[in-house]
Amino acid sequence: MASPRIPDAALARCPGAGRPPRPHTAAELARLLRMLHTAGAASIAIGHGRHPASAAAARVLAAAWAGGPGTVLATASWPATAASWLRPARRLAAGRPDAWVIADTPAGCAQLAMRLTGQPGWAPARTFGFASLASPDLITLTGTALTGMTGPTASGGIWRIGRGLLIRNDGAPSAAP
Repeated sequence: MASPRIPDAALARCPGAGRPPRPHTAAELARLLRMLHTAGAASIAIGHGRHPASAAAARVLAAAWAGGPGTVLATASWPATAASWLRPARRLAAGRPDAWVIADTPAGCAQLAMRLTGQPGWAPARTFGFASLASPDLITLTGTALTGMTGPTASGGIWRIGRGLLIRNDGAPSAAP
């Protein structure tokens, strides 16, 4: 069986995929929380790369979610480069959360996603990502593995991965989720 690790040559074709993410915004966090509530999530698992902006986004989300009616079942982090992302993928999927949230670069998320695809119960349609993941590079690196994944833009809009497409709506958020 071939390794699900994305080869360095593929990563080199997407040089922007590993750039450090920008810090999350208040509009982004507010939209993400509304999206999770609208999806009916009570329990979530949060995964993040170890870049300071990704770790900070995960901490703020965990505090906001746990401070409300929700439960954070697991938090897992991973380095930018590793031999495998299997341990964090297993940790995120183990509790069978209602939703998963990822904060990382497209390259880091792609590596984790290739391991999440083999975890029982995981579904891209129940996976949300911070704005840093709204990149065509993520689709280039994962193909159709993340079709259905969604998240907020930095301005409070919404992005979604369609079949081979990144669909963004950066318009002002409406009152409805």
